[in-house]
Amino acid sequence: MIAQDLKSALEEVCPELQERETLDWPAFNCPIASLFELIKTLRDNHVFDSLVDATAIDNGTEASPRFTVVYHLFSSKNHNYVRIASDCQDDKNPTAPSLCSLFNSANWMERETYDLFGIRYEDHPDLRRILMWDEYPHHPLRKEFPLAGFEEELWDPEIAAETGTKVKPAPMAGGPFVARQSAFEGDREPIAKDESWNEADEKPE
Repeated sequence: MIAQDLKSALEEVCPELQERETLDWPAFNCPIASLFELIKTLRDNHVFDSLVDATAIDNGTEASPRFTVVYHLFSSKNHNYVRIASDCQDDKNPTAPSLCSLFNSANWMERETYDLFGIRYEDHPDLRRILMWDEYPHHPLRKEFPLAGFEEELWDPEIAAETGTKVKPAPMAGGPFVARQSAFEGDREPIAKDESWNEADEKPE
């Protein structure tokens, strides 16, 4: 099914569906109020039976809408993919509907996105941080988060008392890493901008 055919079929569920710029798979922008039903329709009526990724985009601190949730689905029958994106309505406290009741794989993916972007998934059965510790005050993939991170207190008081140290900004080795826009997977491999710094070499301005 080509993108236009799929769009026409999905417009019965979401008349506001819009095609999204893409270099590979069919991709659509969906209002977040219609997101759950659209994904359910893709699963039940169009055999997109696997959620392979659920993530987000921070469009920038000055952008509105600032956050966009993104889902990649795969059809094991037709061997094709589709990408769905929805803008969160609240820039300060972004939320999105959880897809855990549709795909078990959504559980950890949504927890990771919550952890790194601060997007809360409504009706998620266990929305806890998955990489950073619970009391960590930042979301590392937000645009205002520095590449090397912040200096913070250690998460374990006993370790902090024993070592007398904090979580320190991490030296970069070869980074930051950037990926080129390309339709070919091999061309999108991240490439270092070679702005390395460590304890011996000063951080570049």
